[in-house]
Amino acid sequence: MSKVTDIVSELVTPILTEMGLELVDIEYKKEGSNWFLRVFIDNEAGSIDIDDCSLVSERLSQKLDEVDPIPTAYFLEVSSPGAERPLRNEKDFRKAIGKHVHLTTKEPIDGASVIEGELLSFEDGKLTVKEAKKTYVISQEQIDTARMAIVF
Repeated sequence: MSKVTDIVSELVTPILTEMGLELVDIEYKKEGSNWFLRVFIDNEAGSIDIDDCSLVSERLSQKLDEVDPIPTAYFLEVSSPGAERPLRNEKDFRKAIGKHVHLTTKEPIDGASVIEGELLSFEDGKLTVKEAKKTYVISQEQIDTARMAIVF
């Protein structure tokens, strides 16, 4: 994490805890000539609404104005992670068991570096993912990116 995302995480976590919400991810990146600070939030039910986002944005904006950790102009966006939310830690993987996931790996596993299928289990840092014709056991350390996936 960058220094900015670390500071924002420290500022937003107490706000989210008080509201019964959780931090999913923080992005701070330049797109074109503009900088964006994106904070993705969720709750146990996965039912974040516009009012939740607005309240977190308002409260976080006040904290950011006080601390002023970002020297350049930026746009603050607070939103739900969406249907294809990232999977970053043990809690995320455990919640995704039985659901469809999309993984990219740092090195190919049995010739595949993109694996998409049902997450059957997560035990001892290893994911078991069943594709249509093959089942993979992947160590969490081997994963480059992981997210929920929509099945059509």
